[in-house]
Amino acid sequence: MQNTQQKLAPLFDQLLPEDGVREGAIPGLRIFRISEPVERTAMSYEPQIIILVQGRKTIYLGAESYLYDPLNYVVLSVPLPLECVVETPADEPVLGISILVNPVSIGEILLEDQSIRMEGSGVPKGIYSAPLRESMLDATYRLLNTLTNERDARILGPLIIREILYRVLCAEHGWALQALALQNRGFFQIARILQKIQKTYDTQMDIKSLAREAGMSPTSFHTSFKHITGNSPLQYIKNIRLHKARIFMSQEGLNAYAAAQRVGYESPSQFNREYKRLFGT
Repeated sequence: MQNTQQKLAPLFDQLLPEDGVREGAIPGLRIFRISEPVERTAMSYEPQIIILVQGRKTIYLGAESYLYDPLNYVVLSVPLPLECVVETPADEPVLGISILVNPVSIGEILLEDQSIRMEGSGVPKGIYSAPLRESMLDATYRLLNTLTNERDARILGPLIIREILYRVLCAEHGWALQALALQNRGFFQIARILQKIQKTYDTQMDIKSLAREAGMSPTSFHTSFKHITGNSPLQYIKNIRLHKARIFMSQEGLNAYAAAQRVGYESPSQFNREYKRLFGT
């Protein structure tokens, strides 16, 4: 395992010598490099598998924390607003990949071999970390190696991503990701509501109506929602709006008033207050 890790850093130097993100060569794959440590910062994550080959990150979901480093990967099965700390031990940059989670691809693997299916108790959480095994690290190396050749990336890249998905599904806590494709009732209904919020965050949403759409009582909906996302439905919606507003201000140059209107805030003063509380600025 150590030999494979030692080969990965030079490969990153070749593929991504400067800080940033590279994507597009293989659908759903991003590689990233971060040279400076980052203090605890609010961020929004898409459903994805994140594997680090160097450095360390910690994700905070409410009172819980999830470490990922060269020994542990992290899986997010639903979109989540979180807080993240980036550490660069020994002044070495954080190097990693992320693979977007596609329920259809997961479902295809489970249909092909139903023996993979696991049964967990209750409703899984929307995030977990698990030990990074040699087989997955080897697949990560082979995946990155395809990026050195356009044809290999096009033909072999998607196959290796499928292999990594398969290994995640078979590994510790894999049932939490399987729940997304197998439509575990409580998990799947909440995941469907989360997708709706992501698309319609700028509209006024009534929590009771969302619970009814999920086929749950308001109490059950609130309990399941908070278990999966670490936030109440109202706080989740608020965080998503604030994260979207931050993107509009940084990438499109909108001022605070325009960004607040774009994401559905009716009161600019309330937006300013809640934005400062979340991001500290």
